Amino acid sequence: MDIFLKLKWFFKKERKTYLIGITSLVVVSMLQIITPYVIGRVVDDIKNQVLTKERLMMWIGLILSVALTQYALRYIWRTNIWGGAARLEKTLRQRLFHHFTQMDTTFFQKYRTGDLMAHATNDLNAIQNVAGAGILTFADSLVNGGAVIVAMILFVDWRLTLIALLPLPLLAITSQKLGESLHDAFRESQESFSKINDKTQESITGIKVIKTFGQEKEDLASFQGEVDQAIVKINRVNFLDALLDPAITLIIGVSYVLTIIFGGKFIMEGSITIGQLITFIDYISMLVWPMFAIGRLFNVLQRGNASYDRVSELLGERSKIVEKTGSLAQPVKGDISYDIASFSYPNSQNHLALQQVHFSLPKGNTLGIVGKTGAGKTTLLKLLLREYDQYTGEIQFGQHNIKDYALDSLLASIGYVPQDHFLFSMSIRDNIRFASPKATEAQVEKVAKLTAIHEDILAMPEGYDTMVGERGVSLSGGQKQRISIARALLLEPELLILDDALSAVDAKTEEKILSNLKQERQNQTTIITAHRLSSVMHANEIIVIDEGRISERGNHDQLLKQAGWYNKMFNEQQLEAKIEGGVSNERG
Repeated sequence: MDIFLKLKWFFKKERKTYLIGITSLVVVSMLQIITPYVIGRVVDDIKNQVLTKERLMMWIGLILSVALTQYALRYIWRTNIWGGAARLEKTLRQRLFHHFTQMDTTFFQKYRTGDLMAHATNDLNAIQNVAGAGILTFADSLVNGGAVIVAMILFVDWRLTLIALLPLPLLAITSQKLGESLHDAFRESQESFSKINDKTQESITGIKVIKTFGQEKEDLASFQGEVDQAIVKINRVNFLDALLDPAITLIIGVSYVLTIIFGGKFIMEGSITIGQLITFIDYISMLVWPMFAIGRLFNVLQRGNASYDRVSELLGERSKIVEKTGSLAQPVKGDISYDIASFSYPNSQNHLALQQVHFSLPKGNTLGIVGKTGAGKTTLLKLLLREYDQYTGEIQFGQHNIKDYALDSLLASIGYVPQDHFLFSMSIRDNIRFASPKATEAQVEKVAKLTAIHEDILAMPEGYDTMVGERGVSLSGGQKQRISIARALLLEPELLILDDALSAVDAKTEEKILSNLKQERQNQTTIITAHRLSSVMHANEIIVIDEGRISERGNHDQLLKQAGWYNKMFNEQQLEAKIEGGVSNERG
C-alpha cells in the first residue's frame, strides 16, 4: 500500500474527483446486494404459493430501477476514476519531460535513451493503473466484499457466513507472499524492457554502419539475446501473477462446498429457507470479483510501486549546472576570456582534459582552435556553453563570469553548430527557423545564401518544403552542416561557434561560407574549431591545443614561422590538396 502514500499529493489535489467516483462505486456495491435478495424472496413466495402478479411486478420493477441506477452511477465513477488516472499520467509525463529538458550532459551520459523512453512509457502506464484500476479494485474489494458479507449476515445466517468465509485468511497470506516477490520481479522486468529499448534505438540509429560492415546477423543475435533475457524476467512476473488466480478459484471452491454442506443442514433444521440458500449462493458468487480484485490489486500496486520508484529516481536527479540566485538576465556582449587552471570530466577524474588554458578573445574577432583529435578543442567549447561547471578557474563573457548569467541569457547569445549536427524530421524551412519560428521567408533565404545552401535547396523537388527525414537522413553530410549553420545564423548571435562544422563541405564552398561570415559578422565574435587548417587560417588568432594545453598561438603567418605542429600540419594538408588536384586533372 506504500504506493498510495507516495501518490498522496495527487489524490489530495484530485480529492473531489475521487470522492465522487468512490462514492458512486460504493452506492453501486450497495445496490448489487438487492437483486440476489429479491430472487431469494421470489423463490420462497413460489414455494409457499403466495406469489401474486402484483407482487411479482413490484419485484421486477425494483430490479429494473436498481439496474438503471447502477448504469448511471457506473458512468459517473468510470469518468471520474479513469479521468483522474489519465490526469496523473499527463502530470507525470509533463513533469518527466520537463525534467529531461533541465538536466545536464552528465545525466544523459548516465542514462541511455532507450532507458529514458521506457521510464516515460511503460513505467508511467503502470503508475496510471494505480490511480485507475488500483483505486477501483481497492474500493471494490473492500466495499463490495464488505457489503456482500454484511448482507449474508443480515439476510441469511451469521453462522453460514462465518463458515463460508473460513478459507479467506489463506487468500490474504498468499497475496502478501506473492506480492513481495512480484514487486522485485516486475522491477527486473521493466529494467530488461529498458535494455531492449536501448538496443532498438541504437540499432536503428546506426543501421547504416551495421549494413556497411555486414553485421546484420550479429546485431540480430545480440538483439535476440536481450529479448531472451527479457522473456525470462517477464515469464517470472507472469508465473507469480498466474499463481494468484488459481489460488482464489480454489478458495472460492472450498467456500461453495462448505456452503452446500452446512446450508443443506440448516435447511433441514429449518434455520434458513431454500430461497435464503439461493440468495447466499448468489452472494458467494458476488464475492468472486472482490477476491480476484484483491489479487489484481496486489499485482497493480506492486507494478506501480516499482515503476514509481524508477521514475522517482529519475526525478530525484539534479543537474550540476545551477543558476545563481539573482543571476544576470541581460543580453551577453563583449570580450571573452578563459582562465582555466584545470578541468576533468566527471567519469575520469584522474585525467586532466584541460590545464593552464589562458587566452582572451576581443569582441568582433574570430578565434581558430586546432589540434589533434582528442586534444581538448570541443571541451573548451563545452565549458563556455556551461555543459560542465566543475572546473578550476573562470570564464568571462562581457566582463562577467559566465556562471553569473541566467542560462537563457547566456545560451540565447550563442549560436552553436556542433560536430554531430542534428536535424529534425520536418521541412528544411522549419529546420532553419527552428529557434525562431516566426522568421520570414526572406530571413530564411538570407541565411541559406550565406551558407551556400540556397541553390541546393531550390534544386530539391519541394524546395524549402522538402522533408529531411529523421535526423536529416535524406541529405548529404555537407548539406546537413550548412543547414545547421544557417539555423544558428538566423538568431544573429553575439557569438557564433562552429565546432568542426565545415568538415563535410569542399574547399571552394568552405571558402565562400567563411568569406560571407566575415563580411556579415564584422562586429560579432566567432570561434571555429577545425581539423582542416584552411577553415581557420584567416582568423585573428589561432591557438593549438595539445593534450589539454595551449602549445602554440598566433595568427596564420606567425604560426607558420614557429615551425611547430601547425606548420607541419599545414604543409601536409597543402601537399594532400596538390596530390588530389593532380589526380583529378589526370582523370579529367
